[in-house]
Amino acid sequence: MIERADINSVLAQMRSLKSEMQQTSGRMELPSLRPEGMSPSRVNESEKGSFTALLKSAVDTVNGHQQTANRMREAYERGDPSVDLPQVMIQAQKSSVSFEAMTQVRNRLVQAYEDISKMPI
Repeated sequence: MIERADINSVLAQMRSLKSEMQQTSGRMELPSLRPEGMSPSRVNESEKGSFTALLKSAVDTVNGHQQTANRMREAYERGDPSVDLPQVMIQAQKSSVSFEAMTQVRNRLVQAYEDISKMPI
């Protein structure tokens, strides 16, 4: 039989995440978005401030979130006792939100490119 998560522990995790988000709402740190165990992207010193490196880092981060969510989901489906449902759902939401944000960035970049290409020279 499948063990169900205790509602009090789920609520406690949600509250702790909410308080963590409120504490960091004043500052935005991209490295904190990196999934656990994922090393920083390999960027040369000359490319460190470039837009290309920033975009590649963001895509790698989204990919990392998706891979982590898939691994956790598969571990939960196999019945791994170290993975519980709230963790899986939180990671799935992180993956979904980061993918949606990346899609919006892509849409804005395409729109900006189209606007620039329509400008008369």
